[in-house]
Amino acid sequence: MKAVILAAGEGTRCRPLTFTRSKVMLPIANKPMIEYVVRALHESGNSDIVMVVGFEKERIMNYFGNGGDFGVHIEYVEQKQQLGTAHSINQVKNVVGDEFLVLNGDNLVSAETITDITEKHAGGISILTAARADTTGYALVNETDGRVEEIVEGLRLSDVHSVNTGIYVLNSDIFGAISDTLYCDDRGEFGITDSIQRMIDRNYAVHAYGTDHTWVDVMQSWDLLNVNARILEDTTGSVQETVGGTIKGEVAVGSGSIVREGSYIAGPAVIGRDCEIGPNVVIAQSTSIGDNVTIEPFTYIKNSVIFDNVYIGSHSTIKNSVIGENNVIESHFVTESGKDLLIELNGALYHADEIGAVLGDGNTIGSNVSTAAGVLIGTECKIKTGAVIRKQIPNRALVV
Repeated sequence: MKAVILAAGEGTRCRPLTFTRSKVMLPIANKPMIEYVVRALHESGNSDIVMVVGFEKERIMNYFGNGGDFGVHIEYVEQKQQLGTAHSINQVKNVVGDEFLVLNGDNLVSAETITDITEKHAGGISILTAARADTTGYALVNETDGRVEEIVEGLRLSDVHSVNTGIYVLNSDIFGAISDTLYCDDRGEFGITDSIQRMIDRNYAVHAYGTDHTWVDVMQSWDLLNVNARILEDTTGSVQETVGGTIKGEVAVGSGSIVREGSYIAGPAVIGRDCEIGPNVVIAQSTSIGDNVTIEPFTYIKNSVIFDNVYIGSHSTIKNSVIGENNVIESHFVTESGKDLLIELNGALYHADEIGAVLGDGNTIGSNVSTAAGVLIGTECKIKTGAVIRKQIPNRALVV
């Protein structure tokens, strides 16, 4: 059966990083998160893939091409308006067979996760669930002996801890239910769970199967930190001849990168291609450095994700932070880090276990700038020397 990857959405809850890229292209251990889905499909024996693309689709299509470099075959279908998962799945109506697998491009899964549903599926519609103590923000699947009775969105039920992973085996019958959803629902976004619930209400056979294998959802931009650390734990280090500093633990260093004398790198960590690190730089555990990154002397970075083409000046301290592409950061930049924070995004409050700062793409930051814990800085901002950032900064702002 074909595998459909939903990759059209903007990922507004991951702003400012998703102003300039689709959420599925956010890097984890220097690979787009959707690549982990593609590789898991290949390993599970599902190599015929349809990607539903939309926002910033060119990045995705240019990266994967026809899928040959990844051992799979990929075709693309465009969702021109992001109107929810039901509308997205409806776009593949003419390119899938009677049964097809559906996954989200912004969830990390393993091959075993996928086989937990494909090998158990026995007709009708199948939903993969995962047990979560905290079900906030997830759809709950209420089932009895594997038969789904109800999918509950936006509520917390004290006796239900099975959450919907967004991984399904569907069949062509779903398109009738999607049509009903699109024509009868006026909310503007159309969820596939609404369509499935319509089928349940008509006594259609919908079954739930649980998984204990990898399923990680990136909901906000700072979730990249925990997911990045988790992936790096499985990274096998390979140190190149250009390394001149001290390496401890598993550290992967890309070709053309130079780690100068006196620098110290503690794995797990990864450094991309054509980087220049140090001298006397410390890169601590759970840090990913992208391609073409320069880190000047006496800088300390820990548990952070640095995207491609970033310059970080000397004597900087960056902890628990995400730095987008093409940022130029002068010396003595400091990100304060805090725990158990509430961060406002798009008018709503979201919890962060621990976070420093999140910077969008293309910012220019002067020397001696510091950020309070939980600050989000937009794209293409200019922040002058000596500024102390204590609140969110919108795109293209000038801070003096």
